Amino acid sequence: MTATVNTSDALARLAAVIESRLPARGGDPDKSYVARLLHKGPDAFLKKIGEEATEVVMAAKDADHGGDRTKIVNEVADLWFHTMVALAHYGFSPGEVIAELERREGTSGIEEKALRKAQAREASND
Repeated sequence: MTATVNTSDALARLAAVIESRLPARGGDPDKSYVARLLHKGPDAFLKKIGEEATEVVMAAKDADHGGDRTKIVNEVADLWFHTMVALAHYGFSPGEVIAELERREGTSGIEEKALRKAQAREASND
C-alpha cells in the first residue's frame, strides 16, 4: 500500500500552485478557491483545517466500524491541502515540515516530548 509517487515532488508542485495564489502574487479570489481562502484571512483557512481534521477522525471512526477506508486518505488529503495553504500564508514550505520530520527521525516520541518539556522549563526559568 506504499505510494509510488515522489511525495516531496508532489508536495512541492502543490505548494508552488498554492503560493502562486497568494494575494501578494496576484491571486484572484474570483478565480481560485485558494486565493479566496487567503483573501478571507487566517480565520477562513484555519477553520477549514479544524473541519478537515474532524473529518479525518470521523472517517477513521467509520472505517473502524466497516466504513470505506479510502475516505481516510481523501480526508487526510483535504487536511494536508488546507494545512499547506496555512504554511504558504505564514511563509513556510512543505520542505520545512519534511526537514523537521527528518530531524525527529530515529528519536522516540517519548524522548522528543520530554525534551520539549525540559526546554520549556528552561525558557520559563530564564
